[in-house]
Amino acid sequence: MRTLRDALGELARGARFGRFLSVGALGALVDLPISTALTLGAVLEPQWAKVVGTECAIIVMFLINDAWTFEAHGAAGRRAKLRRLVRSNVVRSGGLAVQFVVVWTLTDLDVAIHLAGIDVWPVVTMPIAIGTSVLVNYVAESLFTWRVTTDR
Repeated sequence: MRTLRDALGELARGARFGRFLSVGALGALVDLPISTALTLGAVLEPQWAKVVGTECAIIVMFLINDAWTFEAHGAAGRRAKLRRLVRSNVVRSGGLAVQFVVVWTLTDLDVAIHLAGIDVWPVVTMPIAIGTSVLVNYVAESLFTWRVTTDR
């Protein structure tokens, strides 16, 4: 049976966290253009645009994390991978909820940043939201999606 110290040691592995951050940066490159286009194109309110952009990024990040960041964890096979994808979506819904609340709260403030006549404050809130959810996502994905403390 693993101890709390063992679990914290698994979570504190620098190489894995570095990979997770790298994949997250790629996820931001998927999320932010989609969220920005939907927001500035007046297709969706910023918080809902964030949901769409984030879900697209979750799928991309899952595939990369499954093959690279957590390659030594999780059962093999399509069915097992599909279960992890579903679990990852459920787990990351916590991170998405954090992002949604951050965007909602920050866009509700009386702040405006004008660039070429466009208020870009709603878009500025999106990377802030991503940053606030990184640690929540890393811990939850490590423990519940790839179960790094139980697979070895």
